[in-house]
Amino acid sequence: MTIGYVGLVFTAARQFGRQLKEEEKTRHEIIQQSRQRFLTEKTTLEERKKSLSDEAFKIFTLYEMTKEITKQVSADEAFEIFKRHLSQHVIFKNCQFLEPLSSGLKDIAADNFIFTLQDKRGKIGYLAIEGLDDNDQEKVVILGHQFALALRRVNLYREIEKIAITDSLTEVHTRRHFMERLQEELSRSKARKIKMSVLMIDVDHFKSFNDQYGHLTGDQILRKMAQILKENIREIDIAGRYGGEEFCVLLPDTDREGAKYAAERIRQATEKSEIEAYDNTVKATVSIGLATFPKDGQSVDELIEKADQALYQAKQTGRNRVWA
Repeated sequence: MTIGYVGLVFTAARQFGRQLKEEEKTRHEIIQQSRQRFLTEKTTLEERKKSLSDEAFKIFTLYEMTKEITKQVSADEAFEIFKRHLSQHVIFKNCQFLEPLSSGLKDIAADNFIFTLQDKRGKIGYLAIEGLDDNDQEKVVILGHQFALALRRVNLYREIEKIAITDSLTEVHTRRHFMERLQEELSRSKARKIKMSVLMIDVDHFKSFNDQYGHLTGDQILRKMAQILKENIREIDIAGRYGGEEFCVLLPDTDREGAKYAAERIRQATEKSEIEAYDNTVKATVSIGLATFPKDGQSVDELIEKADQALYQAKQTGRNRVWA
C-alpha cells in the first residue's frame, strides 16, 4: 500500500511538472508575441514619423522655394534660389543648370546625378549634381520638379514679354516700347551729361509699292527694311516701328556726326538691297531725319518732333537722303 501511494504521488508530480512546463512555454510564447507586436508597432510608428517628416520637408521646402522663385523673371536667378534651398537639405559638391541644347552635357562626369527638367512640350534643361549621396536623390527629384515648373513660368513670362514689345510683322520693337526706352535713355543721358540721337526713317514711295504690287509685297518690304536696320546698328542701339512704313532708331551715347554716319550706313544698305517679294523683285530707298540731345531738345516729344521735321526736309529735298 505504501508503494502504491508513492507511485501515485510520483505520477501526480510528473504531470504537475509537465503542466508547469507547458504553462511556462505558453507564457514565453505570449511574451514573445507581445514583444514582436511591440517591435512591429514601433517600426510602423517610426515609418509614419519618417513619412510625416518627409512630407513636411516637401511641403515647407517647396512652399518656401516656390514663394521665392515666383518673384523672379530670370532663369539664372531662379536657379540660384533652387541651388540655395537644395544646399540646405542635401550635401553636394557642385550643381549646374544646362540648357536643353547645351553641348556641355557631354563633358559632365559619369558619376554626376543628372535630372532632366521637362514641361509639356519636352525638355527645358538639365540639372547636373556632383557628389550627391544616393539617399538624397529623391529630395533632388522633388525640388527638381518644382524648379522645372518655375523655369516653365520664367520662359512663359519671357515669351509673353517678347510678344508684348515686338512688332508682329517686322520683329523690331513696338512704338510703345521704343518710347519707353527712349525716355529711359534720355534720363540716363541727362544724368551722365552725354549725348544721344534719334533717327526717324520712312520708306520712300511706299504707297506706290502697295498700289502697284499689293499689300503682301508691301509687308515684305517692311520686313526687309527691319532686317536692314538690325544688321546696320550696334547691339546697344534700339530699332522700332513707329507706325505704317515709318521706323525709328535710338542711338545711345551718339553725337550728331555719329548719328549721320549711322543713318547714312542704313540709307546705303537699303539702296543696294534687292527685295524678293513673292513673284516680284523690287528696290526701295529711305529718307532719314535725325535729332540729337541736348541740342535739338530736352524732352522725348521735342526730340521726336525735331527728327520728324528733319525727315520731312529729307523728303521735300528729293528723298533717299539723310537730313540733320
